[in-house]
Amino acid sequence: MTTSDPASSSSLAALEARLAQDLEYLGWPARQWMPARQAGGEPMLDVAIVGGGQAGLAASVALAQLGVRAVIFDRSPAGSEGPWATTARMETLRSPKELTGPALGLPALTFRAWFEAQFGLEAWTAMDKIPRLQWMDYLVWYRRVMGVDVRNNTAVTGIQPLPDATGVRLALRTPGGESSVLARRLVLATGRDGLGGPAVPAFVNALPRSQWAHSSDEMDYGRLKGLRVGVIGAGSSAMDSAATALEAGAHSVELLIRRTDLPRVNKGKGAGVPGLTQGHYDLPDELKWRIRHYINVLNVPPPHGSTLRVSRHPNAFFNFGCPVLAIEPKGEAMRVSTPKGDFEFDFLIVSTGFKVDWPNRPEFDGIAAHVRTWKDRFQPAPGDEDQELDDSPDLGPAFEFKERAPGECPGLGRTHCFCYPAALSHGTVSGDIPAISDGAKRLASGIASLFYREDFDHHWANLEVFAEPELFGDEWTPALPPQERNREETEP
Repeated sequence: MTTSDPASSSSLAALEARLAQDLEYLGWPARQWMPARQAGGEPMLDVAIVGGGQAGLAASVALAQLGVRAVIFDRSPAGSEGPWATTARMETLRSPKELTGPALGLPALTFRAWFEAQFGLEAWTAMDKIPRLQWMDYLVWYRRVMGVDVRNNTAVTGIQPLPDATGVRLALRTPGGESSVLARRLVLATGRDGLGGPAVPAFVNALPRSQWAHSSDEMDYGRLKGLRVGVIGAGSSAMDSAATALEAGAHSVELLIRRTDLPRVNKGKGAGVPGLTQGHYDLPDELKWRIRHYINVLNVPPPHGSTLRVSRHPNAFFNFGCPVLAIEPKGEAMRVSTPKGDFEFDFLIVSTGFKVDWPNRPEFDGIAAHVRTWKDRFQPAPGDEDQELDDSPDLGPAFEFKERAPGECPGLGRTHCFCYPAALSHGTVSGDIPAISDGAKRLASGIASLFYREDFDHHWANLEVFAEPELFGDEWTPALPPQERNREETEP
């Protein structure tokens, strides 16, 4: 990892002073305009955000720009929010280093500004992609300099819209015990598995849990030293897991790849133009489905560097056309049957992605049955069926959930889905680095608009009583009527 020179602290301090001045010039955060609200005598937050990763941070800062106060609740300790320091295993980010991520249009808030302040332009030029843990360091800095209110070690265990539909109650598990909080609106910034969890294939049910892991599991890969390891899949996370196992001293790693070849082109990258970022939500349903389904079918290739990180090991084997047919325990090992033959492994890693899986998230029990999904809204053409898209929530313009049956869950629309499952409704603006700022601004603008509409009577009353004078009446002298002025001029 790049190390800073002795002047880095002063350079970073200078950057922070520049950022503070920019924020002052922009009036950021904006003055408070939201009325304080209560429910049953209990104070309500303006916005509660679940998740303190990059999406939650960007959402909070974007709301602050508009004068809306947000509090973030994250179950992880400070510095461990999101996957970067826990379950992510790539050496570097997959995105180009030039992308500005959650900087929200502020040059001094970009990763590049933070990096160059400490390590210089030459180091920036020499760097290919951003080291994963350095991205986490940047997000920790981002949180500090933007004054984001994050309550760590606090898990949200329940979400319940209030009966009068004025807000949401969150049940919390904190180091001090169980508690709850009320918020007028709730944002779920819960990441790639935001409404569910890992998509685990049924064939692992034949194995004890100690013999397999999903690529998203927190795990000490040192335990794989000397073991024969199988990896199911060939996406980015599969490559990262395979490489980490090899670097930890695994005896061998066999990648079992269902496809007969790896995809070569990242179609999602090709779709990422400002027109799509800004216009996806307004597309007809058929076109939204066409784009997301096309990218899903063609799949995203693993990064060049991640693939080389695996293939450089002589004990790594790429097995194509090898879907798993069956798994049979064999003592402390296992036999895995494929069309290309049988494999024997001591441990299995499944890198099979994520899915919307409400039962896997008991904190959503109060709303799950009422959320309208795309399968309630849209029937794709034969041959274009897609379970991931079917299960995606059908969201409003501010990422808000809609009711499956109107009137069944009043207040459901006060919860906003700012995580990966929003991609079909809004495009990839709610989690990935390239357009996270665009998504955060859209979310914040939508929430501010909803608040203003809801509080219109309050703001109208404020307008009526507003009495700050611009003029005091002594800025001029009233003129005499023309006849009087003429008479004064003619009198001796």
